[in-house]
Amino acid sequence: MLVLALDAATYAGSVALLRDGSVVASQVVAMRGQDEERLMPAVAAILAHNGVTVANLSAVACGAGPGSFTSLRIAASIGKGIAEARRIPLMVAPSTLLVAAQFAGAPGERLVVALDAMRGDFFCHDIQVGTGGTLHPGRSWRCPRSELEAHAAAIDARIVGPVEDSPIAPHARGFGVLLAGGLTREVDVATWEPDYGRKAEAQVKWEAAHGRELDA
Repeated sequence: MLVLALDAATYAGSVALLRDGSVVASQVVAMRGQDEERLMPAVAAILAHNGVTVANLSAVACGAGPGSFTSLRIAASIGKGIAEARRIPLMVAPSTLLVAAQFAGAPGERLVVALDAMRGDFFCHDIQVGTGGTLHPGRSWRCPRSELEAHAAAIDARIVGPVEDSPIAPHARGFGVLLAGGLTREVDVATWEPDYGRKAEAQVKWEAAHGRELDA
């Protein structure tokens, strides 16, 4: 089974080519502050360098967020486009699980994955590590750092993610673990959208200027 995996929940996007759950190749690219979009060229390069075309793919896997609005939309558009064109499954999972998939937690350990949500907040996800390193996701939510730290202390959990004490970012190669563990789901390519976790900055500014919600 050959899977193209993508994630762009943060300002570092990633691409991985997986064969039967093992990582064949992977690459990280900047998603912000660049003159041109770099995720699709990275996809094309990984496929070409490994003698693979989209016709060879069995499925596409895409990080579902939460995270950067623009970056998530780019990754989702690429994933949906390839899946729709080739009529292959589009598998998704929370990008927070792509962090946990890279963390070698001990059985029974509790984790709180935390992604920077900007404006002083974090996207958080409770995860329990089971026997053999299996991951058991719990609730997910958004909160300020003080609440995150208090929650982690209250349940005796370790905070992991792109935060000061544990700089692990989501990476598409984590889909090897998630696919094997049954932690992904197939979605309808026509209707699926990433979980942005909050309103886009442009929408927040528009609503502040107009005194009402954009979709009201």
